[in-house]
Amino acid sequence: MTHAEPAPGERALRRPELRPLWHTLHHRLSSGRPVTRVRLGPLDDAQREALADFLGLDRLPDSRPSIPLARVEEAVTELSGRTVRETVTELVGPLDDRAGERRRQEGERAQLWAWLDGHDTVRAQPALADWTASCRAVGLVGGSTERTRTLLADALTVLAELPAQAEPLPVFAARVLRGDSHALDDGTRLSTLVLRALATLHDAAPPESTSDRRALWARAGVADDDLSATVLVGGLRPAGEGPLARVARVCAETGQAASLTLAQLRNPGEFSLATEPPPVVHAVENPSILALAVRRFGPDCPPLVCTSGWPNSAAIHVLRLLADRGAILRYHGDFDGEGIRIAAYLLDKTPARPWRMTAADYRAAVARTPHGPQPGRLTKAPWDPELTRAMTEHGTAVVEELVGDVLLSDLAEAIR
Repeated sequence: MTHAEPAPGERALRRPELRPLWHTLHHRLSSGRPVTRVRLGPLDDAQREALADFLGLDRLPDSRPSIPLARVEEAVTELSGRTVRETVTELVGPLDDRAGERRRQEGERAQLWAWLDGHDTVRAQPALADWTASCRAVGLVGGSTERTRTLLADALTVLAELPAQAEPLPVFAARVLRGDSHALDDGTRLSTLVLRALATLHDAAPPESTSDRRALWARAGVADDDLSATVLVGGLRPAGEGPLARVARVCAETGQAASLTLAQLRNPGEFSLATEPPPVVHAVENPSILALAVRRFGPDCPPLVCTSGWPNSAAIHVLRLLADRGAILRYHGDFDGEGIRIAAYLLDKTPARPWRMTAADYRAAVARTPHGPQPGRLTKAPWDPELTRAMTEHGTAVVEELVGDVLLSDLAEAIR
C-alpha cells in the first residue's frame, strides 16, 4: 500500500527550517490571549531564507523578525487552504488554553478558600479565621486544590471531634479518620495543620517541641487515661442508682461540689433528670463562681457546671450528657479575648446558649468596673456580633468574678 505524496503547498509548510515559526506560534496561540504578531529567533541563514520564501518577501528578514499573524495566515491559506490554527495543530500538536486554565485554577482556588471560610466549624469558632488565613498564605498542597481540600476536610473533621474522650492519639485518629491510626502521627502534614488550629484557638505559638505538641493534644482531650480529665459540678441531683447519680446527689445534698472524672461520665449507669419543667443547668468558666454559689446556697444550690477555663473532655461530656437527659444549658464566661473564644468553642460543642454574654451585659459590667485589664486578642462572638465591637471600643476586660453578684442573683431566681 502506497501513501499519497503531500501536495507542494503541504511540503512547503513542512520544511524543517520553518519549525521555529510553528513552535513559536503554537506557544503563543496556546496562551489563550489575543495574538497579532510573533517574534522569532535568533534564526540562522537557512531559516531566514525559508521564512522569506514562505512569506513571499523580496529580501531576507532579520535574525529576530517580528511577523504579523495576518501575514502568516494569508500565506498558510494560499499554500494549503487551511487556517494557521489548523496548521499548527497538525504540525506541532493540539493547542492549549493557558489563560483559560489559569482562570479555571483561580476559580477552583477561590471556591476552596470560600468553602473553608464558610465551613460550619470555622463560622462557629471565629478565632479560626486566623488559621484559615494562614492556610491560604501557605497555599495549595502540591499545587492541587483537590489534595488541599481533602487535607483541610480531614483537619476540620478532627477539630469537630475535639475534645476527644481521653483516647490515645492513634485510637482517636483511627476513630475519626477512616481507620487510619497513623493519620495524626507527629510530623504528618495533617497533624501539623490541626495543631496550628489548636494553637490559634488558644492564642498560643505553634508548638515546636515534642512535649509542646503532646501538651496541646492533651488540652484537646487526647490522652492515655480517662481519670485525669475532671469537671467540677454543684447542685446536680439526678435520679437513679448509677454511680454518677449517687456521687453527684450525695454532694449536692450536703452542699458540696463534686469533681467528676471522665471515666465516671462515660459509664454513668442509671442517670435521669426531671422532665417537667426541664431543669436549667448553668455553666461558668471560673471555679470561684461555683465556690460562691455552693457557699451561698448550700444544699439548695441550683445545678452548676464549671469548665475551669477551656472546657476539657469531661466538661463537654457532662454538658452533653445533661442535655441528652433534657436539661437546658446556659453558659457564662469572662469578657476578654480568651473568654469569647472559650464561649464560642463551648457553644459549638454543646447545645448551651449564652447567659448574660451580650454587648448590653458587657457594657453594664464595664460601667461598674471601667478600668479593667486589656482584653487581649479579640475575635467575633457568633451569638452577638456587637459584643466584640463593644469590647474593642472600651478596651477593657471584665472577668467573671466581677459580675458574680449578678450571676448569683440569677441563680437565686432559679431556685425560687
